[in-house]
Amino acid sequence: METLSQTFAEIKPPLYKRILKSLGFWVIAGIVAGVILGYVDKELAIASKPGVEYFIKSLKVLIGPIIFVTLVLGIISLESLKKVGSIGAKAVIYFEVVSTLALAIGIFMANVMQPGHGMNLDPNQLDTKSVQKYISQTTEVSAESEIMHILKDAMPTDIITPFTEGKTIQVLVIAVVTALIISLMRNEDKQAIQRVLEVLQNFVFKILQIIMYFSPIAAFSAMAVLIAQYGIGSLINLAYLLLVMLISCLVFIFGILGIICYLAKVNIFKFMRFISREVLIVFATSSSESALAPLMRKLEKAGLSKATVGLVLPTGYSFNLDCTNIYLAMSLIFLAQAFNVNLTLAHEISILIVLMIASKGAVGVTGSGFIVLGSTLAALGNMEISEANATLAQVLPVAAIGVLLGVDKFMSEMRAVGNLCGNSVAALIVSIWDKQIDWEKFRYAMDNPEKFHNAGMS
Repeated sequence: METLSQTFAEIKPPLYKRILKSLGFWVIAGIVAGVILGYVDKELAIASKPGVEYFIKSLKVLIGPIIFVTLVLGIISLESLKKVGSIGAKAVIYFEVVSTLALAIGIFMANVMQPGHGMNLDPNQLDTKSVQKYISQTTEVSAESEIMHILKDAMPTDIITPFTEGKTIQVLVIAVVTALIISLMRNEDKQAIQRVLEVLQNFVFKILQIIMYFSPIAAFSAMAVLIAQYGIGSLINLAYLLLVMLISCLVFIFGILGIICYLAKVNIFKFMRFISREVLIVFATSSSESALAPLMRKLEKAGLSKATVGLVLPTGYSFNLDCTNIYLAMSLIFLAQAFNVNLTLAHEISILIVLMIASKGAVGVTGSGFIVLGSTLAALGNMEISEANATLAQVLPVAAIGVLLGVDKFMSEMRAVGNLCGNSVAALIVSIWDKQIDWEKFRYAMDNPEKFHNAGMS
């Protein structure tokens, strides 16, 4: 045994070689290099924009097929179709409870830390031009019932468009219907289709593996453009709001999600370390979609069932955007503070109730976080503000969201990272709750994240 151990120690590459072979290291290097370029040469930095655009477009092409194949294989592999309903019901309960807690944290932290206090902004001096496109889109969203909007967006008009346009919810509908039909077929036919889908899944994940090698370039490009366009100095005016948002997201992830994981006998710190590579990619690209496909693959390899990962994770990206909820709630309280609008507890409860519905209306809306913020402000417009003897719309118009334009890009990175963490935990908890997890695989993955990743993505 000593000889074998010594031999293994001799064969094991030195630390610097292992670091240089780590994709996570190169993503961090890309982020740092991008920040430097964006600060030194703005023109060259902006010219690098295609690097992140093509990366995200490439991943978007794979999202539809990966969700479809993973979910169909997961459902047809279940012993009973009742399990599909069981997973779905538990996911809905989890989403509603945790997303509501996220809204409460946003309101609570904004009230405690008061990021908008003392700004004394005047609604008569608002620049409506800078937010005109958001106001017009807000009108469209708020004019339609949010529930009907969700249902309408979930219904595919054809089979191809949901895959080509990245309509996640529509792909989910197609996948569930397909899986149910296959489950009703003869056993021999079902097995034949399953073998074909497994080959297709391996093919798609091999393409994914190749694309992920380019993630450091995407990280470099995204950060270079970000710093060149907004500048490091653009954070100064609203830096405190960003700090409050950051603290709130950390409280939610390591507090609320940490407690939930503790009750499920999972260490939140180990789990965050396990998905750290995907967190880095999302942070750099400001897009949750950039890590959806590799995250699904990773969680599946870690012992979570295909059906749970395939159903919970993509659905969560539309209905469980926890840190987007924190952003929405916090931003509304911040704007009220900035424009000296005194909100009572009853007002804040009304905001929470409206956001419980409106936040779900982000499905399929471009620039969802910012637009839904305006939509919610418009929906609350008739709320009476007793001290001012006026409605909220009169003292805090929709155009007030323009105050956040300067830092919205930076806040979007926090939202994207927080949403990734929230949905990863959601898939984990629903898997545990429905007993759809291989604990031996999962514990190995938590204890050996780097070894697991190298083995799982190959």
